[in-house]
Parts: sequence; C-alpha cells; structure tokens
Amino acid sequence: MISLQSQKTAILAHLKTGRSITPLEALRLFGCLRLGARIHEIKGEGHAIHSERVEVGPGKRVASYTLVQQ
Repeated sequence: MISLQSQKTAILAHLKTGRSITPLEALRLFGCLRLGARIHEIKGEGHAIHSERVEVGPGKRVASYTLVQQ
C-alpha cells in the first residue's frame, strides 16, 4: 500500500488530467480508503476542488471530485 502523501500526490495528478474521481475509483486506483480526507488536504494546499453527488446505483450516491481549472 502506498503512503498517504503518495496517495494525495497520485490523486492530485489524476485530477490535473481533467478527470474526476469517486471513492470507489480512489480505492481501486490508489488503495485510498479515505478519499474525502485526501481531498481536504488537497484543498488545504490551495487547490480548488468541485464536488458533486453522483448516482452509482438505484438510490446510491457518492461524491465525485474534479479539479477546478484556473
């Protein structure tokens, strides 16, 4: 498993490509169980992150995060 710092760096790099990320994708791609915490850290570094709720199944919603391009 990669370190929390490495997870944050990998997630930010993923977002910088213009793609979004959900908790399930973060787990699959980076072994990250706490995407919300990593997003909070990324925001704390001054990056603007947009979040929205997306439906992933009948009545099931998760957060999806994208980097606001400036």
